[in-house]
Amino acid sequence: MTTYRLAILDDYQHVAEGFAPWNSLGSKGVSTTVFGKHFASEGEVVDVLKDFEIVIAMRERTPFPRSVIEKLPRLKLLVTTGMANASIDVEAATDHGVTVCGTLGSPSAAPEMTWALLLAFARSLTIEENRVRGGGWQGTVGFELSGKTLGIVGLGKIGTRIAAYGQAFGMNVLAWSQNLTEEAAAGAGVRRVDKDELFRESDVVSLHLRLSERSKGIVGEPELRLLGPEGVLVNTARGPLVDQDALIRALNDGWIRGAALDVYDEEPLPAGHPILGAPNTVLAPHLGYVTRESYERFYGGAYDDVVAWLDGAPLRQLTP
Repeated sequence: MTTYRLAILDDYQHVAEGFAPWNSLGSKGVSTTVFGKHFASEGEVVDVLKDFEIVIAMRERTPFPRSVIEKLPRLKLLVTTGMANASIDVEAATDHGVTVCGTLGSPSAAPEMTWALLLAFARSLTIEENRVRGGGWQGTVGFELSGKTLGIVGLGKIGTRIAAYGQAFGMNVLAWSQNLTEEAAAGAGVRRVDKDELFRESDVVSLHLRLSERSKGIVGEPELRLLGPEGVLVNTARGPLVDQDALIRALNDGWIRGAALDVYDEEPLPAGHPILGAPNTVLAPHLGYVTRESYERFYGGAYDDVVAWLDGAPLRQLTP
């Protein structure tokens, strides 16, 4: 029997083994190793994975550029949780004979996290929780969402849900993306506007674009200045959508009211990162997809991908 070594990466919560019957793969010649520690450098990743044929990557926590893939000659199957992963060079994988497969995900996890961050910011919940735990009482005055204008950048599956949440809270909803049509906007019950108008007219702007060369840095100093001193930026999509230096200046200098963030230009955030010292922020450690229901789909789907590949019929294969 051919034998394989399988690595499950970045199991931060040490829960991967509880979401799929990995031990049952032993009957197919597969031994499984779970890594809870994040490997920050390409050198570490290559050193740890050089003897593995199968790797399961949790979202974009560990990148697999060509420079890593070409140094893993034993790698045969790379599974990403979710069906899109900008940190995996699928073309490089294909060039090196590596099959890349994906999984289904939760349609609710990221939108719910987005709204949780916005509500937490609007009512200063983290500040007030710390105040209560420290023996204090009220010290801030929040703001209501009803009657405000919500601007959505990227009206895809997640953006459309956010539009519905905003409407349920009595918000006026605008949307923009480079490919958004009037028909798609009308179908979601929102008004399509150009990018400048969206940032100028919105009280809250929420980002829901995929990261690509075209979308990288799509929010910079001009957009943040248009958002203005009463505006809030929410980003649960990808950190590099926003010019990080411009965002830090916007927060420190009061160009905008504040930001609610789940994603960053560097993850995990290193000690001393400037966003950690910026005022008027609510920060989360990329929790958008981290729910029990989402993990059931991710790890269950990854297990199914491995079994299908071993049986010679890969599921949900990704191509360049």
